[in-house]
Amino acid sequence: MPLLEQLAKDIVTAMKARDEERLSTVRMMKSALQKAHVDAAPKTLDDAADLLVLKILVKQRTDAAEMFRKGGREDAALKEESQRRIIEEYLPASASDEDIQAAVDAAIAETGATTAKQMGLVMKAAQSRLTGKTVDGKLLSEKVKAKLS
Repeated sequence: MPLLEQLAKDIVTAMKARDEERLSTVRMMKSALQKAHVDAAPKTLDDAADLLVLKILVKQRTDAAEMFRKGGREDAALKEESQRRIIEEYLPASASDEDIQAAVDAAIAETGATTAKQMGLVMKAAQSRLTGKTVDGKLLSEKVKAKLS
């Protein structure tokens, strides 16, 4: 089922359950996806592009929560994290630490990288090996740096 259809059904479910937080988050997700579809207009977006929009929303929520914490607004940070968890329910499963490490090792072997200057090459190869899973780019970057140092 396309993601927009799933979101529409989930909006109805949240309304019936009177779950305000889920309702507002799912509406926000649907709005962001519809905007992406309109912006991409004559082309149609595929499922991978929809997931990319959701990943951007997750990153925005993570950054906002961090900033709210720095500003001493724990209540707002908790709300952002709650929204992030709801959005993550629609994303594919996250790559485990072992998956990431295996992908980094294989990417280094494949590219023959030995220095940090070749980090971009290794990152690209590792990301291609983790296609279909949600991967935190920062964590992947740290693992690649650790191996190439």
